[in-house]
Amino acid sequence: MPGTTTTTPITADLVRGALELERTEHGLLPHRLPAWARAQCTDGQLAMAEAQPAGVRLVFRTAATTVELDTLRTRVGYQGLPLRPDGVYDLLVDGELTAQASTTDGKVLLLDMATGSAQTRPGAVGTVRFDGLPERAKDIELWLPHNEITELVSLRCNAPVQAIPPGNRRVWVHHGSSISHGSNAAGPSTTWPALVAARAGVELVNLGFSGSMLLDPFVARTIRDTPADLISVKIGINLVNADLMRVRAFGPAVHGFLDTIRDGHPDTPLIVVSAILCPIHEHTPGPGAVDFDDGTLRFRATGDPAEPGKLTLTVIREQLARIVAQRSSDDPHLSYLDGRELYGEADSAALPLPDRLHPDPATHRLIAARFTPFLVSDEAVYPEGAPKA
Repeated sequence: MPGTTTTTPITADLVRGALELERTEHGLLPHRLPAWARAQCTDGQLAMAEAQPAGVRLVFRTAATTVELDTLRTRVGYQGLPLRPDGVYDLLVDGELTAQASTTDGKVLLLDMATGSAQTRPGAVGTVRFDGLPERAKDIELWLPHNEITELVSLRCNAPVQAIPPGNRRVWVHHGSSISHGSNAAGPSTTWPALVAARAGVELVNLGFSGSMLLDPFVARTIRDTPADLISVKIGINLVNADLMRVRAFGPAVHGFLDTIRDGHPDTPLIVVSAILCPIHEHTPGPGAVDFDDGTLRFRATGDPAEPGKLTLTVIREQLARIVAQRSSDDPHLSYLDGRELYGEADSAALPLPDRLHPDPATHRLIAARFTPFLVSDEAVYPEGAPKA
């Protein structure tokens, strides 16, 4: 029978989905890029995004009826707007979402969209507590907020805790933008990649970085060096709204990104996914900009469609389809998925993007339902003889 609550050291064997754990003065900070990769880019947006633990969870077996986790969070806010809602911790018991909670206090990273400046307000450690759990041995997954930087300070339970070996589940590494990161999802276990992983029975490593899917070579090398049985890369929206490159640079950059991944995973199923439908950028290039209509954050496209060589989502889809078709003659485990099969014209009418860029929770569920069959497809994305997810 569960007894007094005791502290369990948070060790690497309890953490899934992170590529590195940094020791801080408070505890452990999960990272989704290794230190050598972070050192190659000083961009504040990427630094914030990779330290937000999308897809990162604590996994253990216990008979405890009470689980407490102390963390020091860093919330992100925007100058002139109310703070976003608190990040959510999802508690899964034997694979079922059982409870959600949020912590208090913590730091605030305040961004000024007009000037690009940022300041951090200090804060204290907070606690999330889950009570009334079944009084039996059970598998616990505690998913960390996908939109708050989270330092792990202390784990307490009223029964012993055992790490659960990963087992034989296949590892799916996915790289994408803020939509893959989980923007506007209801919780960290209900982002579309997390839902796909649960349905397909795979271990998720989510390398979705808000505003930062930019074909960075260090990300390709990270994927190359990360064990994976399945890989997908979702390319498009950030390259358009960042106005980062032109058509001339785009094709070789995609080839180079895929070449690097293939250096470490020559036969791993690899799916190239283009952007879901985003009306503001289908035919209008970036850069993207923000509007604060009635205090609500919304996005718009500001580029000139007549300017030669500019990227739009339409142009990127055409280029990606061509590149994958060219490469697949020598790479039978490479496939292309048009993102509009996940969210297209009819979906946009029924479930419009609330801020014109990011899906709502219902659309995350829709995208997950439509992507799962591609991940477990019998088509030519699996090496001959490899088990399916």
